[in-house]
Amino acid sequence: MEKLKFCVLGAGNGGLAMAGHLAIMGFPVNLYNRGKKRIFSLSMIKRLRVRGKVEGYGKLKMVTTDAGEAVTGTDVLMVVTPATAHRFIAEACAPHLQNGQIIVLNPGRTFGALEFRQVLKEKGCSADVIIAEAETLLYASRASAFGEVRIYGIKKEVPVASIGAHNIPKVVDTLREAFPQFVPGDDIFKTSLNNIGSIFHPAITILNTGWVENSSDLKFLGIRLPGLKTPRFRFYVDGCSPSVAAVLEKLDEERVAVAAALGMRAMSAKDWFYFSYGGKKNSLYEMIHSNPAYQRILSPGSLNSRYISEDVPCSLVPIASVGEMLGVPTPAIKSVIYLASAIHKKDYWKEGRTVEKLGIAGMTVKELRAYAIGEDV
Repeated sequence: MEKLKFCVLGAGNGGLAMAGHLAIMGFPVNLYNRGKKRIFSLSMIKRLRVRGKVEGYGKLKMVTTDAGEAVTGTDVLMVVTPATAHRFIAEACAPHLQNGQIIVLNPGRTFGALEFRQVLKEKGCSADVIIAEAETLLYASRASAFGEVRIYGIKKEVPVASIGAHNIPKVVDTLREAFPQFVPGDDIFKTSLNNIGSIFHPAITILNTGWVENSSDLKFLGIRLPGLKTPRFRFYVDGCSPSVAAVLEKLDEERVAVAAALGMRAMSAKDWFYFSYGGKKNSLYEMIHSNPAYQRILSPGSLNSRYISEDVPCSLVPIASVGEMLGVPTPAIKSVIYLASAIHKKDYWKEGRTVEKLGIAGMTVKELRAYAIGEDV
């Protein structure tokens, strides 16, 4: 049987890991990136060195900045970019999509699949494609040099769901030809609203603004000199005090309430910790501080971090916007959005994934559920 043809869109840490892994497994892979600089050397050698959990050299079929060239003739499009780039990727792909292709956002963050579908609609794309989103990124990886990527970990299970819930088995069966880790998600609302990073990342960063701005890794001959900034702190352990954890719990309550208004039970942050790491279900503060995986994760190097620029407009804004439409108060989430906007001197509500931009403004819960499973409303 002929192997699936993949197009990986995005040559960042996750995109290179996925492209290299697929190529090592023998799948034809086209790699796309919108900028030339990151893929300059790869475009000449078309070979990725993969280290870590996967070892080997992956031969790429194509490396290009031309979306049409990359997408044409492929079966599965794996979008592995920050969520802020989903709209751009949808616009770039819209004229070139073909019937039967499967598009998977890795991950969708919150309602990424809905945004992607809305952009294709705006661009007049008539191709019969399936749009899906993964709950989280499959890999923990870093691009360590030109043409080389290190995979530190591969998750055991990643739920994936599509617009048109009847297509979920088809998406999962197709992906499992390469990745047995993908499992069926309930629907795109659940994959979107179980985005736990939306609760942790922006709030801890913003509530430690002073510490983030006044810390760095600057040393001279291994010695920290007077006048230099303090060392970067442990993001979860040092940055999450009891008071910060109390804010996280309030944000989490609002996220779960929005999910409940949509008729679904989202996993609470405490449940997620227990499911992911085990241990006792104590306070969120105790669970964070007792988690060995969090002990060495450092704070962002600056406030120009995806913990704000991605997680606020693409995760918190859609949660609050849907909550507002359904009459669910989200004052804590809106406060974080407002503070993030003030810090970055932007209007993240205007830039973010509001119900208007997602094409779901004014829909009832019944209509939203029908839209998610692929029915016309």
